[in-house]
Amino acid sequence: MPHKIGFVVISSSGHEDGFSAKELMVHAPTVNGWRSPRLCQYPQEIVLQMVERCRVRKLQLLAHQYMISSKIEFYISENLPEYFAPYQSERFRRLGYVSLSDNEKTGYKARELKSVYVDAVGQYLKLTFHKNYINRYNLYSQVALVAINIIGEPADYSNDSNNPSREKLIDHYLGNNPDDLALDGTYLGKPDSISPLDDLAFDMYQDPEVAQIIRKLDEKKHEAVHHERYDYAKKLKQAIADLQKVGERLGRYEVEKRCAVEKEDYDLAKQKKQQMEEYRLKVYQQLELHNLLDPELMIRRPPEFPLEPMVYSISPRQKKPMQSPQHEKTEAQKTEPLPQEKPPKTTSPEPTVPELSASPVAQPPVSVEGFPKINVEFLPYDERPLPAIRKQHEDGFAYLEPEMNEEDISDTPRSGITGEPEPLTEKVLREASPAIEVFGEALVAGAYSKTWSYREDALLAIYKKLMEMSASTSKDDLKNMLRAAVFLIRRAIKDIVSSVFQASLKLLKMIITQYIPKHKLGKLETAHCVERTLPNLLSRTGDSSTRLRIVAANFIQEMALCNEVKPLQIIPVHLVQPLKPNSPTHLAMSQVDLVERLLKDLGTENSGFTIDNVMRFATGALEHRVYEVRDTALRIIFDMYRQHQAIILDYLPPDDANTRKNVLYKTLFDGFTKIDGRLTEAELRAQKKAATEEAEKQKKEEIKVLQGQLAALKEIQAEVQAGKEKENDFQKPKTQGEQVKKVTLPAATETPDDHSSVANYLDNLCIFCGERDESFTEEGLDLHYWKHCPMLTRCEHCKQVVEIASLTEHLLTECDKKDGFGKCQRCSEAIPKEELAKHVKGKTCNPAKPEKVANHCPLCHENFAPGEEAWKSHLMGKDGCKMNLRRAHTLNKTLLMQSGHFLPR
Repeated sequence: MPHKIGFVVISSSGHEDGFSAKELMVHAPTVNGWRSPRLCQYPQEIVLQMVERCRVRKLQLLAHQYMISSKIEFYISENLPEYFAPYQSERFRRLGYVSLSDNEKTGYKARELKSVYVDAVGQYLKLTFHKNYINRYNLYSQVALVAINIIGEPADYSNDSNNPSREKLIDHYLGNNPDDLALDGTYLGKPDSISPLDDLAFDMYQDPEVAQIIRKLDEKKHEAVHHERYDYAKKLKQAIADLQKVGERLGRYEVEKRCAVEKEDYDLAKQKKQQMEEYRLKVYQQLELHNLLDPELMIRRPPEFPLEPMVYSISPRQKKPMQSPQHEKTEAQKTEPLPQEKPPKTTSPEPTVPELSASPVAQPPVSVEGFPKINVEFLPYDERPLPAIRKQHEDGFAYLEPEMNEEDISDTPRSGITGEPEPLTEKVLREASPAIEVFGEALVAGAYSKTWSYREDALLAIYKKLMEMSASTSKDDLKNMLRAAVFLIRRAIKDIVSSVFQASLKLLKMIITQYIPKHKLGKLETAHCVERTLPNLLSRTGDSSTRLRIVAANFIQEMALCNEVKPLQIIPVHLVQPLKPNSPTHLAMSQVDLVERLLKDLGTENSGFTIDNVMRFATGALEHRVYEVRDTALRIIFDMYRQHQAIILDYLPPDDANTRKNVLYKTLFDGFTKIDGRLTEAELRAQKKAATEEAEKQKKEEIKVLQGQLAALKEIQAEVQAGKEKENDFQKPKTQGEQVKKVTLPAATETPDDHSSVANYLDNLCIFCGERDESFTEEGLDLHYWKHCPMLTRCEHCKQVVEIASLTEHLLTECDKKDGFGKCQRCSEAIPKEELAKHVKGKTCNPAKPEKVANHCPLCHENFAPGEEAWKSHLMGKDGCKMNLRRAHTLNKTLLMQSGHFLPR
């Protein structure tokens, strides 16, 4: 008779703190259940060990409200595989899978209770959880399982029950269906029926203590029926129905109490606890009043409900006490961290179970008497072997079917054969007919299976088959087998499971490097392999997984450099196809990266890469929206320029001011300049600015030195004057004094070495134009610089006095309005940017000559002789710059001085 089967968790691939898989061994309203680690890799696995070898009839899963696995697979085994001795042990046999709802329709407020019917014998059950559904509550891509329930019977008992019994024959004759159960607690005890008290929903709703009492009363009810005490059985039936409502209410109170504790509302928690105790006591008193509650049924719970496997004594065959293996230890449960956005409070629509608050529960060790010591849970998950091809059993097949509604079980079609991939559909049979003719339907069914392990095994089987092909096989058969394999490889390359994808790459590499050369099938078959698989390989370089992107890109590079593929030049030609503007980011980045890497390995001679197709690809990539793509395209163009120099410039816009406004092209042309060993414009400007600053620094130092010399001369002059005053005792002829005076005065004007004449020379001199005037005191010189010096001018934009010779440099680098000026590449003058285009077409744009050949005046736009003295001649001379307004003032002053010099006495 099927009943609830106790179990222990012996292995899991991992769990989040506070949500161990051992939580699944307890069914109660407040259990946490199991939860996978955060941001884990899929699939995740849990292995359960039942109390004895059983024939499993029904499995029930209670899913989380938002941490939902898209698919759960089931495997069963008679014995636990010894991973270190795989040839001496049985491996898990696949039963099938169920798909869970994404729960979007309920707003992630309810938990789905999934029931599936199976018929499989074993003692170990493995659950494989696939990738989660994505929603806003599942922040860390986890999957969870709140509870699992196994219903079955001991294997030897079920074997005996296969023989038609007297009760079964009577039911069959009368047309009764023993599976039609009433869910009101009126369990009839038929051999193949399942008690409602063994249903997972019963334990998840009921208070655990009341649930145990209900089961005891149910046993007493069956005993009363057996002894034909029908009045007492009727009273027990009514008590069970009432207790179910009591247990649900107590379970709800327990959940509310735990929620209050989590919120630290201890007053409310105390109130709920008192409410539970008063209500429980009242119910027990009523049961005692009717003589329904025996003293042994008064099972009081300890303060914390212990975690222990469910063992029920409904069946006389299930009497073994549960003892845990020695390696199992106690795990302290931790409070669940709250997500950033808490899901709304749950409801309970059918056929789902309402969400129940998780609470911290202590877990004492659990024991199973007579179980072997198993250390599988200590093995690293990555070192556990993958499932191999399942065996077909001659004694029949176990079936697995999902059930959306338990009331329609009899109408649910059975599908999915244990140990074999699901059969091919008509569409797949037509699509894969060439491969089926070569490899057979069974192998192709594995390649198309929904189970990744079957897909991987199918590829490995093809690999083995191709490696074992004899050299005497006909060419046509070899080619047909190759093309059928390539057909399946194309599909496997797009597989989302990493192991299947890598198995397809392994098979493809073997075909290209071993199978084709061994059987001498020629370049045509190699080209077929590459052309058919390359588009799919390139699409995988845009995968969201970084590891898979790298694997795909490295394989393409390795294949392109392979001796069998390299002469065909297929991959380079395919890679330099222009990028689409809307191409995915990772795909575009991988493509330009592959072009860069292969270009270094293959070059542009007889490789499929040419200057034309590479430059067209690279210039197109310069316009891509992703920075990494543009940056890689720049490196490709620089590599091409190092090899081919000026030819590359034909594919780029001209190097002018308008083009350099684009930062990308400015970087490109500056890079070309560096490759040529020349200085960039920025470096030239910096160099020229440094030279100008150095010249000004030197000029200031010279002025400082001259001022120091002037001060020294003044001191010497004062000493000389004091010495002359002391020479009153010496008498000299007047004529001699006059002669000395006549001689020394011209000497003072002609010989600058005399101290007093040098002092007079520097005191009244303009260092820019060389003009001397008595009014050139410190203030007089400032006025001269500001208004009259022909070598200087005032900037119209910042009002600073600057040398005319450096006016252009001032406007471009120093002026407050420098951002509004640009340098004309033709005349080298500073022109407002908005007038630059018009200026180039005008007459004022006189082409400038190199500095060593001629100077260029920014006022009159004329070229004249080079050198510093030429600036004075041009700006101050009679035939000099016509646009220098200060020149006229200087010429007039000079004429007045000359006319005064020649006045008659």
